[in-house]
This record gives sequence, C-alpha cells and structure tokens, in this order.
Amino acid sequence: MSVSATLERLPAEPRQESPGQGISILNPHGASSAPSASGAPQASRISVAAHAANSPLEGRFRFHWFGLLTVAAWSLLGAITLAWPNAPAGFEDWVYTAEFGIAALAVAALLAFFTISASIRIGFLQGANALFRHGAPWIAVSALLLTLWEILTAKTGALPPPFFAPPSSLIEVYVGDYARLADSAYNSVKLLLEGVAWGAAVGFTIGVSIGWSRTVNYWVHPILRFLGPLPPTALLPIAFFFFPSSHAASVFLIALATGFPVAILSWSGVAGVNKAYYDVARTMGASECFLIFRVAIPAALPQVFVGLFMGFGASFVVLIVAEMMGVKSGLGWYLTWAQGYAAYVNMYGALIVMTIIFSSLISLLFTVRDRVLVWQKGIVKW
Repeated sequence: MSVSATLERLPAEPRQESPGQGISILNPHGASSAPSASGAPQASRISVAAHAANSPLEGRFRFHWFGLLTVAAWSLLGAITLAWPNAPAGFEDWVYTAEFGIAALAVAALLAFFTISASIRIGFLQGANALFRHGAPWIAVSALLLTLWEILTAKTGALPPPFFAPPSSLIEVYVGDYARLADSAYNSVKLLLEGVAWGAAVGFTIGVSIGWSRTVNYWVHPILRFLGPLPPTALLPIAFFFFPSSHAASVFLIALATGFPVAILSWSGVAGVNKAYYDVARTMGASECFLIFRVAIPAALPQVFVGLFMGFGASFVVLIVAEMMGVKSGLGWYLTWAQGYAAYVNMYGALIVMTIIFSSLISLLFTVRDRVLVWQKGIVKW
C-alpha cells in the first residue's frame, strides 16, 4: 500500500475552533457567514453590520446615566428655589432667590446638552465630553448639597440668619461688593506670591548648600533644627516690631513659612542623589559647578516641588493671620471686616474666593511640576 493511500485511510482530526467561531460559508453574493450553534448561517449578523455601516450613529450611542442624574439634581435645585417660598427671616427677603433658581435651571439645560453630546459622542466635543463624564458624579453631588443648603436656610430657617445665609445670597455679595472683594483678593495674591518667591529662593539656596557642603551643613543645620519647627505666626509681634511696615512683616512671615519646608526637602533631595551619578560625571571631566547644577539639582527637583507644595500650604495660613493682624487690604482683612459688621454672607463669599484662589495656585504648581519634570514622567506619583 502506498503512502498516499495510507494517509487517505486515516481519520481526519476534528478542527479546534474558538467559541463563537464557525466555518466560513460563502453566500451567492460573495459574503461569508458563519453558522450558529444550530448550523444556520448568521445572515442576521450580516444585515445588522451592514445597517451599522450605513448609519453614522449606530454603534456609537451609549446613554450617559450619570449625566441624567446631574440634570435631575440641578433641575431639582431650581424647582425648589423657585416653587418653595422663603421662610420669614425677620428682615427683607433674600434678594436674588429667583435669579438663583433660574441660573440652576440654566445649568440643568447646559448639562442636558452635554449629556446628549456624551451619549452620541460628538467628535468635536470629545475633550469636553470626557471632562463631563469624569466630573458628572461631583456635579450631581454639588447640586444636592446646594439644595440641602437652600432648604436649611432660606426655605425652613433651620439654620438661623444672619449667621447662615442661603447660596442665593452669595450673588448679592459678588454683585454689590465686588470692588472691595476683588481689591482684597488682588492684594492677597500679590502679598502671597511675593512672600512665597522670597521663601522659595532662599530656602532652595540654603537646602542645596546644606546638602552639598559639609561646612554649611555643620553651621546651618542646627539653626534649622532649632528654629524650623517654630510656627511663623508665633513671631507676629516680633515681626511687626522690627520691620518698618506691616507689609514687610507679612512678607517675612510668609517667606519663613515657605522657606523651611523648601530648605529641608531640597537638602534631602541633594543628599539623596545616587553617588554613581557623580562618579560618572567626574570620570567625564565634570567640574564642581557642573555637578551641582547639572547633576545634583535636577535629581533633587522632585523633592524640591514637594517642599514647595508644603510651603504653599503653610503660607496660606500665615497670609490670612497676618492680614487679620495688620494689613489694610486683603482677604484676611476682609474676613475681619465682615465679622465686625456681622456681614456673615460677605464672609462666606470671601471664603469661597479664597478657596478658588488657593486651589488654582496649587493646580498651577502641579502644572509647572509636570512641565519641569517631564523627563520623570511615570516616576513622580504625587
């Protein structure tokens, strides 16, 4: 018997197929279809695929349920604000209640547009849709919190005025007292950035010097250990006595609050650089300045930005305390003024402005860090 005849007599091995994969069947029109589990060709799948190819929205529509929740939450806020009458407050009614309700409904309409856009996945709004999908839960929760705030203050009076005011009263602050509030915010940001700049520059220089030079470490390290933990606000009386103006004293205190963490973290970063980096650079003929500015400082920058982040947090506290004590214009001064006149609504408005400014500065610091440390992308986790 020949070899070919022997092979013809052998039983054929069954074909191993993955789940859902069938034998390709060529239909009269040239398209192939796979039989289902019962053996019938999947003609319905072919027709659905052809329909999807002809319809631009088919296969792209996916309803965004969190978007619907945001629309419902903001619509609820607007409806309660407009339909539920305010409780008697013992003085003139809250002025901008109707405007606040209309604004909430307008936000709900805008969110409805983004919900439809995110569901249909409109191409030119991909970036905005991605942000909306990511922030939709927080947008809905913020509307629910505002609704609770409105009910507890304006609608039921459970939180007594004038100590607690509804969110609609903030419109009155921003419309009627925007000049004083804007001037205070400008002066606070100016004072803060001036103090942070001095503190960051001096702290960075001291930190790099301590980390690089043993002599500087010997003389400066004990001073940092002794004076560093002291709260800068405890030096307020001394600073206002020695400096010629309250502005100069405030700059010094803010710089002190910023400089200590920057110095400590810069020192830690320089001291923690891998010694092999220095050995390789010296082998290639690097000078002392090259080792400092091109090896030590770049390697220590992640730690330096951590120090700046901590310094910013400490400087915010010192800024408000210093402005409350001796500065004639600023958000801290504005808080003291509002408390003195029992204008608690203005105080809440200043707190919101303060939150926005400080959060924006921290976000700006993170943006600068990402640009400067682009070569360490994926390594820096904070």
